[in-house]
Parts: sequence; C-alpha cells; structure tokens
Amino acid sequence: MAVNPIQLQKYLKGVNYPVSKKDLIKQAEQNGADQKVLETLKQLPDKQFEGPSGVSKAIGDIDNKK
Repeated sequence: MAVNPIQLQKYLKGVNYPVSKKDLIKQAEQNGADQKVLETLKQLPDKQFEGPSGVSKAIGDIDNKK
C-alpha cells in the first residue's frame, strides 16, 4: 500500500461512517493530511464507505491496479 494504513486512519480521525469520498477528503485535510494521502483519497471510487476497512480495501484496490 502506497499510503501507510495507520497514518491514513490518523488523518481520518473523527469521520462518522458511512461517509462519502468527498467527506473523507475534507476530514483528512482538516486533520493535516499530506499531499500523498490526499492524492490517494482522490483516486477512490465515488461511493459511500461503511467503515475504515472499506476505505483501506479501496486503497488496496487502487495500488493493485498500478
């Protein structure tokens, strides 16, 4: 995974699931996420995420396509 999952969850602290991709990005920005994390989140599918594991899985899917 290009983004460390533990760091990712730190940047997503305070997210109330289910959550949209747009709100994930907004929360990460508010929590001081770096550009790499934000760029990764922007590549996620435009859908609702039910929990942290769903976000991690979607990021894993992005990494597997590279």
